[in-house]
Amino acid sequence: MMYGSFLYNCWAALIGFTIYFIAALQVDFPLPLPILLGSFATAAVVFLLAYPLRYLLGYILYTPEPVPLLPLEEEAVVQEREMLDLPSLDQTSAMEFEDENAEEIAQVVRTMMHREENQSVQNV
Repeated sequence: MMYGSFLYNCWAALIGFTIYFIAALQVDFPLPLPILLGSFATAAVVFLLAYPLRYLLGYILYTPEPVPLLPLEEEAVVQEREMLDLPSLDQTSAMEFEDENAEEIAQVVRTMMHREENQSVQNV
């Protein structure tokens, strides 16, 4: 059963009820009991017809999973090659700072903070 199927069918029943009710009020001398009974009967029929209609729409709009063109073993080999070709993020970040020492990095940070302070003082 699809998620929310009862709720969707209740909405469909409410819409069916409303359409019949408004259409039945267009008569010159409407009687309340036949209008209400007809509206509730229409709501029940629409509620029950909504299940097969929604099932048919779900069947028409169903999108299957894509079928891989390569066999599973060859696909695994290709993925492994791709993983080996790409350097991981941890390796690249460690390699960037490997040559520089901590004092040089601290000096760059101090310089950047000093520039930001000067710019904020000049803007005020």
